[in-house]
Amino acid sequence: MKIKQWGLALCALVLAASAFAEVTVSGVKFEDTADVRGAKAQLNGAGVRYKAVFKVYAAGLYLPKKASTPEEVLAMPGAKRMTITMLRDIDSSELGKLFSRGVEDNMDKAAFSKLIPGVMRMSQIFSDCKKLNAGDSFMIDWVPGTGTVITVKCAKDSEPFKEPEFFNALLRIWLGPNPADWKLKDALLGKAA
Repeated sequence: MKIKQWGLALCALVLAASAFAEVTVSGVKFEDTADVRGAKAQLNGAGVRYKAVFKVYAAGLYLPKKASTPEEVLAMPGAKRMTITMLRDIDSSELGKLFSRGVEDNMDKAAFSKLIPGVMRMSQIFSDCKKLNAGDSFMIDWVPGTGTVITVKCAKDSEPFKEPEFFNALLRIWLGPNPADWKLKDALLGKAA
């Protein structure tokens, strides 16, 4: 009888441990769930951004529930998070420029022109940091009722971006028709490589 109880306890422990699973991508651990300012989000997918043959950063996408298409992700209500961990040192103002270009490459000109003030402010956030080193992380959160919050280690500007379309414009850098990295797009959408 005691062996049976011990076996049940062990099964319960294994199940509990799997509930707190994590995914490791290029040495970067992504927890199975994230607390996005009080709302629970689950890891949808994670992968690596390559530039030529070089690993630039590891990224993870957290959503209220799993989604496998960009349209599902963009239309989904609730808290969302994109978390990025640098795999190499980079001039952060250059990263801000690349993100700005990624937004522009995935939107029509009229929609992009409406977001120019936000895109410029985002670029400034990264410029203020000067440099992001390998191992540094930052987050881009969508917080319903608040807006888009970009959390970078050295950013002075923590004021949310109020435009509801701004977060989706940023997500299109990775999930849009011209993503930064096609393999990363698939990985963030939970598709095996």
